[in-house]
Amino acid sequence: MLEPGTGFEVVKRLLSLNGNDRPNQVDVIFLSRNSADLSLRAFKSAEHHGLDITRGSFTSGRLVAPFVSAWGVDLFLSNEDADVTAAADAGTAAARLGEWPKVILENPEDEVRIALDGDSVVFSDESDRIFQAEKLEGFLAHEKLNAENPMKPGPFGNFLQKLSLIRGAHMRPNGFSKVRIAIVTARNAPAHARVINTLRFWGTPADEAHFVGHHDKASILRAFGAHIFFDDQERHVANAAAIVPAGVVPGPHSPAELVIQA
Repeated sequence: MLEPGTGFEVVKRLLSLNGNDRPNQVDVIFLSRNSADLSLRAFKSAEHHGLDITRGSFTSGRLVAPFVSAWGVDLFLSNEDADVTAAADAGTAAARLGEWPKVILENPEDEVRIALDGDSVVFSDESDRIFQAEKLEGFLAHEKLNAENPMKPGPFGNFLQKLSLIRGAHMRPNGFSKVRIAIVTARNAPAHARVINTLRFWGTPADEAHFVGHHDKASILRAFGAHIFFDDQERHVANAAAIVPAGVVPGPHSPAELVIQA
């Protein structure tokens, strides 16, 4: 059997949202560079681990990126950098996964908790570019001036819209959903206001928002109990990867470049 990988926990929890009394809201598809023969092992392993995955494409070494749009995929996860970059360039939310953490945050058992960075992930890179051009002072002035103006969607903007619909469909009577969404961003006040106003404008409320400034994101992700985290900066993902499954979102920055350190 194939052993669980970095995306296993979040896939398992998302698939568990599907119920017999309603149409499935989550569909997982195998996209693999392995051979067609390997499909036997892949589907058998999914069945063994209790994952309802019944469809996929196996390309025998060919890039799988063209099949991302062919399947209508909303979120593509892989450890193949070329496939992730190509999928992102085609407009799909995509991330390159790192190593599987030694300890998985499993509680509570009936929730899936997804954490996302803000700028250049959920939102466009507009503010990142302002920061690079005008430094922190210019960035803060720009964000205060535009606090009421919603930002444009970034590479995960459409995915957040879809995830918010699933979140709403699984709201409990106590007002908490089985799908818990957190924005974890290096912004802090007063630049936080534009984040909240943008989410309001989009109609995609976050259950939690963490404006961490210089503080390490990993400890916040541990406290949140994230089952996966997406960020466009390698160092944030590397720091988080020991605690939570994490993926790098292709972006306009070099891995060593600091972005919006408030």
